[in-house]
Amino acid sequence: MALVLRLRKLCYVEPAVKCSSVGFQSCDDQTKNNENKDEIFNLSKVEESVSEKRRKKKKIKREAKEWSCINYCCWAIGYICTVWWLLLLLYHSLPATLPGFKVPESPGARLRREGLTALHPVVLVPGIVTGGLELWEGRSCAEGLFRKRLWGGSFTEIFKRPLCWLEHLSLHNETGLDPPGIRVRAVPGLVAADYFAPGYFVWAILIENLAKIGYEGKNLYMAAYDWRLSFQNTEIRDHALSRLKNKIELLYVTNGYKKVVVVPHSMGVIYFLHFIKWVESPPPMGGGGGAGWCAKHIKAIMNIGPAFLGVPKAVSNIFSAEGRDFAYVRAMAPGVFDSEILRLQTFEHMMRVSRTWDSIVSLLPKGGDTIWGNLDWSPEEGHNCNLGKKRNAKPSSSENNLNLSDGTKAFIEQEPVKYGRIISFGKAASELPSSQLPTLDSKELLRMGFSADFNLTCGEVWTEYDEINRESIRRVAEFNKAYTAQTLLDLLRFVAPKMMQRAEVHFSHGIADNLDDPKYAHYKYWSNPLETKLPDAPDMEIYCLYGVGIPTERSYIYKLSSSNKCNSIPFQIDSSADGESGNCLKNGVHFVDGDESVPVLSAGFMCAKGWRGRTRFNPSGIATYIREHQHKPPASLLEGRGLESGAHVDIMGNVALIEDVLRVAAGATGAELGNDRIHSDIVRMSERINLRL
Repeated sequence: MALVLRLRKLCYVEPAVKCSSVGFQSCDDQTKNNENKDEIFNLSKVEESVSEKRRKKKKIKREAKEWSCINYCCWAIGYICTVWWLLLLLYHSLPATLPGFKVPESPGARLRREGLTALHPVVLVPGIVTGGLELWEGRSCAEGLFRKRLWGGSFTEIFKRPLCWLEHLSLHNETGLDPPGIRVRAVPGLVAADYFAPGYFVWAILIENLAKIGYEGKNLYMAAYDWRLSFQNTEIRDHALSRLKNKIELLYVTNGYKKVVVVPHSMGVIYFLHFIKWVESPPPMGGGGGAGWCAKHIKAIMNIGPAFLGVPKAVSNIFSAEGRDFAYVRAMAPGVFDSEILRLQTFEHMMRVSRTWDSIVSLLPKGGDTIWGNLDWSPEEGHNCNLGKKRNAKPSSSENNLNLSDGTKAFIEQEPVKYGRIISFGKAASELPSSQLPTLDSKELLRMGFSADFNLTCGEVWTEYDEINRESIRRVAEFNKAYTAQTLLDLLRFVAPKMMQRAEVHFSHGIADNLDDPKYAHYKYWSNPLETKLPDAPDMEIYCLYGVGIPTERSYIYKLSSSNKCNSIPFQIDSSADGESGNCLKNGVHFVDGDESVPVLSAGFMCAKGWRGRTRFNPSGIATYIREHQHKPPASLLEGRGLESGAHVDIMGNVALIEDVLRVAAGATGAELGNDRIHSDIVRMSERINLRL
């Protein structure tokens, strides 16, 4: 419109004024001249606008080419998150009546409709890592974080001030308690572990279903504790065990003298095992509850994902600060984690912090070679690597294939995998007969030298490897090629002497010869089910509830790291070590059946054999039940993490598991649930373990 008005002014108004003093011909010529000038002016404007657009396009392309890897990563993460939230929004906004979009009824709502109501008080005990930690006192770099979550929240502080964040999550390297000037404490209440991070549930689904049958603050309690500490130190520093004892007694009295149902998860299982021994032991070491305290106050202990006998991944965590997933990422992008230019030193920082957490030592394999196998034998021999298929026949040495229930065949290793070698240096060392393996005496291993000048040559990131002579490190890998559950403790004492010396005051990993020996009254034995007795509580029930059908870390193949710097970790998982098709070896890790974190052997053995009936570990004959959950991945993205998942944390949203917990809390017994439900080979494994009961 503006262009039309301008043309009208040039053609009619201005020529008319000038034509009043000149003739018609001159006016006409003037008009033509003005029209020519206007055309030239307009053409130049168009050309300028076209060239300007071209310049802008070139600039945009140039800026796009200048994007860094961080820009692309942030864009990709933002894109994935946006798509995920849009899918969730779509899922919740669509009518529930549409086919395929009907939300299944929660077990709590269904059981409430069937008449189930809250009866027994329930206590939840979180495991390692999943409980929130908040800051009460810190250094100047933590300004503004008072009573803010350092762990179990948004984790934004990792990106804002990573070194400060790591410093505040570390404990004192000699005492295992708070460093001077720092106080980090467990978040109290149900919010301590309902969600690990926004949108990632831990206990939230179970709490919601408990609420639907009548549970609330007066009969439901989260026993939060600082999972970094040794179990006895949670009492010494925070009186966590005393507070748990008082809370159970209060719930018992205020809910009509109904016994409590305790639901621990993961490491919380052995933490509560420590508690039931502590609570009946005399002070000052124990809680002074007396021999009948558990029989009076506890109806059942429903252990979810129990790590009774430890987990091999705790070994790799202490040894090289990595596991299956980290080793794979490290192999895919070595320039990110091992780059000397970027100097991220990710694994070194992880080791620096985690080696101050005594709780990790509580998860080392217990029972030695008797439970986990030796250089030539393990309970999992003949393990079927095709975990997605259910077996209908036991493996035999004369068969290389196993008939499955659907008519197909799963590969069985012709040469049994030597799972007892939890750490092997080189793929060949994991397969050779033990007679062909070089050995190094454990005493000689511990006598090997340490570097005297590590403080002068090493960088800012401290690891205990800084103090070990590099020649000694090389000898560890060359002169003893394989380590079992028994010998790897000496290996860890060599590579992590300060951590092991500090933590082994609080934990033990053997098998008791005589449980009546007075030495087993010490708290260091209380979290090991093979070195302590269950309480005299014949009416109490113990459940082992865990997932199966997921490849779970069992043993590792290591190699020497290419870096010779003193502040680097000298060992790493050899992710190039793979087995043949159908083999249980992948990316340097041997896998067995489990819930992705805890092997079946650790989760189920005590309920299958160690405590089954009257044994020296269970003198009063407390009833034990195994309730396994065959893992089924989610059918679609809209199902979230799955309603039938058997994964270590995702199982907390498993509908069948939630129903078991709700029924027991409402008064049911193990017999009323249907006794055992077993999908794995836990019974066969247990029979192969020669343990005196």
